Amino acid sequence: MPRNLRRLMHLVLFCPLSKGLQLRLPAVKVKYLMVAWLGVLVASWVVYMQYSSYSELCRGHVCTMLICEHYERGIISGSVCKSLCEEQTLTLQRCLSTSPTRQVYSAMWKEKAVVVKCALEEAVGGAGAPGPGLTRPAGLYDKPARGTSMDEFREMLHSFLKDSLGEQASLASLVSRVVSLADVNQDGRVSLAEAKAAWALLHVNEFVLLLALQDKEHAPRLLGHCGHLYVTERVAHGALFRLEVPAWARPLVPDAMARALNRWLAPAWPRRARIAIGLLEFVEEAFHGAYGSLYMCDGGGRAVGYSASYDCKLADLGGVASEAAVRAFLRGRTCRGSEDCTFGRDCAATCDRLARRCNTEVVRPNLAKACALLADFLLFGAPGDLREDLERQLRTCATLSGLASQMEVHHSLVLSNLKTLLWKEISDTKYS
Repeated sequence: MPRNLRRLMHLVLFCPLSKGLQLRLPAVKVKYLMVAWLGVLVASWVVYMQYSSYSELCRGHVCTMLICEHYERGIISGSVCKSLCEEQTLTLQRCLSTSPTRQVYSAMWKEKAVVVKCALEEAVGGAGAPGPGLTRPAGLYDKPARGTSMDEFREMLHSFLKDSLGEQASLASLVSRVVSLADVNQDGRVSLAEAKAAWALLHVNEFVLLLALQDKEHAPRLLGHCGHLYVTERVAHGALFRLEVPAWARPLVPDAMARALNRWLAPAWPRRARIAIGLLEFVEEAFHGAYGSLYMCDGGGRAVGYSASYDCKLADLGGVASEAAVRAFLRGRTCRGSEDCTFGRDCAATCDRLARRCNTEVVRPNLAKACALLADFLLFGAPGDLREDLERQLRTCATLSGLASQMEVHHSLVLSNLKTLLWKEISDTKYS
């Protein structure tokens, strides 16, 4: 080791210690103190990253403060407002947010574990520059205006849902579902405060999809709302894999170690097969459902979870989008390559290079995305006599592409074969 470097290390390591203490520790080597100081530095970095990440992402107190302020002023209403703002029996617990503008918390309400979600946006200063803190989305409670009749409100709802989901024969039933949810006191009338809360909720994409999928077993149940804050049942396991390494810790944890731990913590293979069948059933429902086709545009293991009885549940529908929303985004969009024609992370269309406009049909279907996800989840620990066939079918499925309108029959056949293969393995067992 160069002499100057040794002097520098001695200065850094021993300077904080008094000479008397140094004389009492004659056996301490420089390398041991260096390791100790390195441990302190790493621990300090971990604590700092945890704190900075939490303070940036977790603003639940801001959300509840804004909601309760509007509730106390009589601007909004909702079925959980009293519990949240007066009785304080709806209490936020663990922060689950992955974005500062979308607050997600585990909570307790009526002695039941639930999930609370609400939207915020960055505050903007007078000159248009980002300001400190977060606020509710601008103009969220401006509609409907005082004096709006019930028929006018229904028309507003129908028009908005048509823009969100496309022209569907079942929109009238969804409008009735919104009106029923808005009528908190069940008196057959919708007050202005109740209408403002319902209108605000419709601007949250996940809420619209939750409402549309309430009669489906793969979506969490809606339990209540207050303004644009809403409460859902808590999915026992919010992701396919239980262990998720935070972004700041990934340099310290090898991928192989994280993968091995997730496999060790995963349910038994027959239970994973049951979960996989549930996900494939959701893919079936999402294609040409009652409210049009839905696309998985921001998928991954974090969005798909399962209940305590190992039934598939989409714990987070924030990454799911309607066909109408995806087409509206892509229509008329200028592009130089296909990378310019992507909605979310996973809904990619092709670019017409001559016209320099995006095409409006998504190339990779939901089924291919689901199978790519299931390959990691299903193949390890699979029965030996099944593994080769399962791997082949998953590989075929994960590489599906082409416009859905042209490949519908082929996709249906691949999905049916995969479901049959899994179901035959677990049928007539306790796992079915």
